[in-house]
Amino acid sequence: MQSPNNQRPFHIYGTRDRKTSFGATDFLRANDRLAALMPTALRVGNLQRDVKNILPPMYAGCDVLSFQDAVLTLAVPSSAVAAKLKQQLPKLQASLQKKGWQVDNVRIKIQMRPNVPVREELKPSSLTLPPTAVEAFEELGESLPETPQNAALKAALKRLAERRKNT
Repeated sequence: MQSPNNQRPFHIYGTRDRKTSFGATDFLRANDRLAALMPTALRVGNLQRDVKNILPPMYAGCDVLSFQDAVLTLAVPSSAVAAKLKQQLPKLQASLQKKGWQVDNVRIKIQMRPNVPVREELKPSSLTLPPTAVEAFEELGESLPETPQNAALKAALKRLAERRKNT
């Protein structure tokens, strides 16, 4: 769904997925009542961008929670980051004021996030066996006695050897 005037929707900073932010902006624009939130969302997004540009990369996990009454509230992932960030606050505040943001005070809130790794595409195993290993698996499968307990193991060894011969 395209936004009004065929404009590409904005990326809302603080969202990890660009598709999510585009969907969010389209959703906000589609409803008259929610469209009133767009200026605030854009303002916070612009502030988030400026904060990210000013702070060193080690503070990439810091997000703007709110900006009301000249008080900027930042979310940080741990108390260690909060302690280090406190040293950067005068520089951050001065730089934001130079960019036109009226920031009189900066508050820090620690918000623990679950340690969920970024999902990467899973790659199939690239295990290659030398021909001697494949032959050894074949021989092992043939040398095992024919018992009900060994049936599944023998079948698995046979499949393994066949797959590895074909690769």
